[in-house]
Amino acid sequence: MTSDFLLYQAQTTPHPLAMEVSHAEGCYIYDTNNKAYLDFVAGVSACSLGHRHPKVVKAIKNQLDKYMHVMVYGEYIQQPAVELAKLLAEHLPKSLECTYLVNSGTEAIEGALKLARRATGRSQIIAANHAYHGNTMGSMSVMGYEERKQAFRPLIPDVHFITYNNTEDLKQITYKTAAVILETIQGGAGFIEPKSNYLTKVRTRCDEVGALLILDEVQPGIGRTGKLFGFEHYNCIPDILVTGKGLGGGMPIGAFTASRSMMQTLQEFPKLGHITTFGGHPVIAAAALATVKEITESNLMAEALEKEVLFRSLLVHPLITEIRGRGLMLTAITPSAELATELILKAQGKGLILFWLLFETKAIRLTPPLTITKEEITKGCKIILEILDEISSKY
Repeated sequence: MTSDFLLYQAQTTPHPLAMEVSHAEGCYIYDTNNKAYLDFVAGVSACSLGHRHPKVVKAIKNQLDKYMHVMVYGEYIQQPAVELAKLLAEHLPKSLECTYLVNSGTEAIEGALKLARRATGRSQIIAANHAYHGNTMGSMSVMGYEERKQAFRPLIPDVHFITYNNTEDLKQITYKTAAVILETIQGGAGFIEPKSNYLTKVRTRCDEVGALLILDEVQPGIGRTGKLFGFEHYNCIPDILVTGKGLGGGMPIGAFTASRSMMQTLQEFPKLGHITTFGGHPVIAAAALATVKEITESNLMAEALEKEVLFRSLLVHPLITEIRGRGLMLTAITPSAELATELILKAQGKGLILFWLLFETKAIRLTPPLTITKEEITKGCKIILEILDEISSKY
């Protein structure tokens, strides 16, 4: 299987981890030797309720018995998609009432950028240095990391960059600006939170010049930070909200949400202003609906904040310089990229799944399922500390 994997399946790096998966359950993934791995990554924040959560699996099976794909997005009334969009609206401010369901976070970013330009009649997009919003051409255009973009230029024009948390840069938002797009918490950059009411100040500046604010909640959204959406922590309501990853409970999904009047600009002049074949797929929407219901009707969000406290109390070591993030969107910062990589690889050998962040090479991702128990957190942190003790003499 390994040789076929390397030969026939396109790779993203020269050296994939290449663990051959047999099955997964709860907070564990099992390889073909039936070795259990405690999952501190959750499919890069996607498996909100862990692996094969019974309510998600049941929703998928129930929908499979009714119908799968029947028509392109937006033409037929399909109950799972309608109920999902309605449930999201019930948990969002009134201005965020209408949701367009797509297939991934990066596709949702594409839709949000198109919507902003269409609604404002302006072209300029302002994004943040070290931002990551996905890897399709439009999303890559608002990525604030030239090393990842230069091989694929030219990208979409009229994109300008500011520094996250730098209020002086907000002067660059002008009457030419269609939208400012920011991650509520910068992910790839190292789980950087907004400081000193930064998002509130961005919101105010956008209002002053008539620009829209797009908040990317693909990582912090759907309960991961202790609230359903990260922006709820920071006194800032976006004009367009983008979600993905954890929304699907392990299934592929993305969504962008705005006011009904704004979303209607995609309906005419031209018609089919944004279109997708599989967006709102009934099986995936059913999984997402079950996921959001479970997160909003349980204590998982409050527990995420308690589990953050536990992580911070346990991961105390000379080789951990900082714990960043909020809730169960956390990262441990180490002194070097070499140490971080050695820790990640050794942890897999000891049955613990850790992973990197995109741009902050010294970081260790700690984004387990929201369902992880405190005992499992303690077990995983013990492995991390044991490895750090083993390799401390080298660093």
